[in-house]
Amino acid sequence: MRLLFLGDIVGRSGRAAVVSRLPGLIERLSVDFTVINGENAAGGFGITEDIADAVIEAGADAITLGNHAWDQREALVFITRQERVIRPVNYPAGTPGRGANLITACDGRRVLVVNVMGRVFMDALDDPFAALSRELEACPLGAVADAAIVDVHAEATSEKQAMGYFCDGRVSLVVGTHTHVPTSDHRILPQGTAFMTDAGMCGDYESVVGMDKEEPLNRFMTKLARARFEPALGEATVSGVLVETDDATGLARRVAPLRVGGRLDQVMPEWE
Repeated sequence: MRLLFLGDIVGRSGRAAVVSRLPGLIERLSVDFTVINGENAAGGFGITEDIADAVIEAGADAITLGNHAWDQREALVFITRQERVIRPVNYPAGTPGRGANLITACDGRRVLVVNVMGRVFMDALDDPFAALSRELEACPLGAVADAAIVDVHAEATSEKQAMGYFCDGRVSLVVGTHTHVPTSDHRILPQGTAFMTDAGMCGDYESVVGMDKEEPLNRFMTKLARARFEPALGEATVSGVLVETDDATGLARRVAPLRVGGRLDQVMPEWE
């Protein structure tokens, strides 16, 4: 099974790049299931129902979120009826939506998608390791799920890597989001789980993590806020990771980064 994960969509340029390029990527790479982090899709802050619908229509099977999940207030409502939009699983009990879902791919195979948020340098949510473990025990890979993807939305590299080893052998892919810069450490861990510290973003890299450069520079230099952050509007790079799993176990056989368009060096997996 081929799994495609794309990093955080940032603003209008990121949305446009994903919606225009995703159908062709799915066809070219023979992708069976696609997950995209969409928590910065609406002007850099949160996601709306219209945007979620457009991304799903373009080919996403699931959309994960993160610390900006509720920046668009309508998300608190539409997430309860849109089962493909998944917020961090370690939000407190009673938070709208779901932190994990077993989603059926077009070919009938079942993929567990879990979104979890780190706690280092971020909001103090519930224990991400315990919350994730409960989901994996309830829906084990190879018995209930044919594949499993974990999006670790976290600031600290160490926490993301720890989560990778915590999940090793229990999921197909652990991939980090939130920091918006693609890392070069894609690999298969000892027990068979594909891992990448951060998938990068689907956004304009002529920016400060997706935002127009002027205001971030101002705040670093003066410690004063003069305006709100606005997403950069140049051509976006679609960044992510492709994984091929073993049909018998659901564990990874191959993993490769993907970067298309925009300013970064282009990387396209050339798999038969």
